[in-house]
Amino acid sequence: MKLLNIDYIPGKEIEDLGMVKGTVVMSKNIGKDFMAGMKTLVGGELVGYTEMLNEARQIAVKRMVDEAEALNADAVLNIRYGSSSLMQGAAEVLAYGTAVKIKE
Repeated sequence: MKLLNIDYIPGKEIEDLGMVKGTVVMSKNIGKDFMAGMKTLVGGELVGYTEMLNEARQIAVKRMVDEAEALNADAVLNIRYGSSSLMQGAAEVLAYGTAVKIKE
């Protein structure tokens, strides 16, 4: 499955199969949350949060790809990510794009 952040595949004709998405809601670990709070006193990267968001993006992309594969897509184009805080200590990560079939 090709995953591209452009709206075409150079030199290929494509058929639009529709938008596909993957989403996940992750919550913070109490230990990571405490350590992040301590880190804000001295500054720097909040590694625990970085790792959590990277994992969430991977899960969201996998779910998006699964949805594209169910449509028999060859690629997902124009991929975008979004995130939002749903409640104290939980965030949603969304991956979405356009599933396409490459015409041979």
